[in-house]
Amino acid sequence: MLDALLVNAGILLALVLALWLVSVRIGDVSFIDGFWGAGMAIMAITSFSQLPDPGRLSVLLLAMTAVWGFRLGIHLFRRWRAEGEDQRYAKILRKDREKERFAFAALTKIWLGQAVLLFLVSSPAQAGILRSGQDLPISWLVWAGFALWCLGMVFEVVGDWQLSRFKADPSNKGEVMDRGLWRYTRHPNYFGDACVWWGIWLAAASTGWDVALWTVAGPIFLTFTLTRWSGAPLLEGGMKKRRPGYADYIERTSGFVPMPPKKRA
Repeated sequence: MLDALLVNAGILLALVLALWLVSVRIGDVSFIDGFWGAGMAIMAITSFSQLPDPGRLSVLLLAMTAVWGFRLGIHLFRRWRAEGEDQRYAKILRKDREKERFAFAALTKIWLGQAVLLFLVSSPAQAGILRSGQDLPISWLVWAGFALWCLGMVFEVVGDWQLSRFKADPSNKGEVMDRGLWRYTRHPNYFGDACVWWGIWLAAASTGWDVALWTVAGPIFLTFTLTRWSGAPLLEGGMKKRRPGYADYIERTSGFVPMPPKKRA
């Protein structure tokens, strides 16, 4: 497995360096968000391609990762094309751009760091696929993981679709999205992401306790970053400044796990 993971790491590094050159050429790293999901799907594909005799579980893990990854990658890439540079990255690189060291900062602050985290988060899919063989059955743990993955996909896909429709209506400009799934959680797409990767981890864990143990850092870190680091905290900080009603939305709506909205006092 170690040799296969090293091959994956080498492929990921080559892709990241190529995309870094593109970002330097256009002066924008924001399309890295689209690569986040697609890159994990590619790691699943490269893992699967190294199997001499793939089994049913490896096919299922590949499908779960690829469907999630390419769907998210296309969605975020299209959003970048429509909305332009993400202000989060513009803020991170503003001083470096002013001092004409954008290329080095883009590589060290954005691309290489994201590559390490991408490899970590996708470790359950990589290890689960590489450990899967023809003799491994589809156990109840796999089905539990698949059910959780399905729940996550529903929240992510429906949440993104509802938000896209909301933004497309000019009458909603400056308003707070608090309809559909967004009525029950402020981040249905983030909740969906977490469910997807905990589901993939559960399915991968069926291949052995050692895989379960060393890959659990992936979904743990993803959940942490979505809820406490670069996900919700950064997004909500900007939303509270741009949308006057967002503070009230925070008061009545769950931050992550879907819950009935709180009633006003």
